[in-house]
Amino acid sequence: MKLTILGGGGFRVPLVYGALLGDRAEGRVTRVVLHDLDAGRLHAVARVLAEQAVGVPDAPEVTTTTDLDEALRGADFVFSAIRVGGLEGRAADERVALAEGVLGQETVGAGGIAYGLRTVPVAVDIARRVARLAPDAWVINFTNPAGLVTEAMSRHLGGRVIGICDSPVGLGRRIARVLGADPREAFIDYVGLNHLGWVRGLRVAGRDELPRLLADPGLLGSFEEGRLFGVDWLRSLGAIPNEYLHYYYFNREAVRAYQRAEKTRGAFLRDQQAQFYEEMRDPDAAALAAWDRTRAEREATYMAENREAAGAGEREADDLSGGYEKVALALMRAIARDERTTLILNVRNNGALSALDSEAVVEVPCLVDANGAHPVAVAPLPGHATGLVCSVKAVEREVLAAAASGSRATAVKAFALHPLVDSVTVARRLVEGYTAVHPGLAYLE
Repeated sequence: MKLTILGGGGFRVPLVYGALLGDRAEGRVTRVVLHDLDAGRLHAVARVLAEQAVGVPDAPEVTTTTDLDEALRGADFVFSAIRVGGLEGRAADERVALAEGVLGQETVGAGGIAYGLRTVPVAVDIARRVARLAPDAWVINFTNPAGLVTEAMSRHLGGRVIGICDSPVGLGRRIARVLGADPREAFIDYVGLNHLGWVRGLRVAGRDELPRLLADPGLLGSFEEGRLFGVDWLRSLGAIPNEYLHYYYFNREAVRAYQRAEKTRGAFLRDQQAQFYEEMRDPDAAALAAWDRTRAEREATYMAENREAAGAGEREADDLSGGYEKVALALMRAIARDERTTLILNVRNNGALSALDSEAVVEVPCLVDANGAHPVAVAPLPGHATGLVCSVKAVEREVLAAAASGSRATAVKAFALHPLVDSVTVARRLVEGYTAVHPGLAYLE
């Protein structure tokens, strides 16, 4: 099988290739095509992959190209992990938002909207090309904002595009671990949108173990989300929120922490990864060792400002290993081999969550087989969560409308309606600021 990775010069590509190296079954990926606009980054990542493959018999063949059509033609799976505007664009998103006193995180609030406005036109072009050049391919989208981008692509690919995220997987793993359960044997009742969801139950052998966690303050405060949100708030919610909900529940504290930080997250990653890619210009450099060292620092500093604001301390060692590559491989296996499994994915709602229409992309447990991902019907969310989900989905729809029409007024509306912006005046200044620094937003008129 041929797997095409868009954003193939991206820093996390070796995670995906490493997962493929451990897959020895029939019907596995045998050819990987890396596509990127930056030939230098492609070369650097290809060097890391070559070192990963040393000593691995029948390792998938790796080729690189800067020609998108060539990369897509004949693909069985397309993994999309592009970053329109690069990390410099992300740093600018954060800088413009923080200057207005609002959050600039890449998927949440003003930063997520700006990133979406830049990314949706590119993602739509990719979806149209896939439909023309590889109509039987399955697209696995990790490009952020993942739910919004998946919904944009689904309008051209239907159910053949599926969004993935490692956040629900990591959350479920942490809850299972603290309860002494095997995550592989647990069903996680997780509902929401990408980076906006809640675990409402964790069933093992038919028994919901989450009430036991919520009833025990010591257990509840012993893992990442317990320290991040606080035991009392989690017990008030009666659920465990995705870590990204910290930006909503503790927004003022998060904004202050980001304003005080020496560098924003985007600026930190921009400088850190620039150093890695510069090091890869040396033909004698040990590529895999340099990548491993850089990745370890990246994972250890993830959401550092939020943890500092909450007094949550350092990340645990078990949470530093990522996870989205495992979701991607499990999804590809299930489809390619009809190995039926249950995964938390971003897919069209199709009635799973009653508060939203059938075409809205939601993040819920799905049954996966050779015919794709099928969302499991879930119980309605409580009113406070339903209100937040509907509000953010309405903003996503305005972003899609602005990207399709090029309407500056619609872009302002998207910013103004977001609960973490909540000001038409600030929304107008944000659009002015973002269009001034991002050539990719020149289409807004």
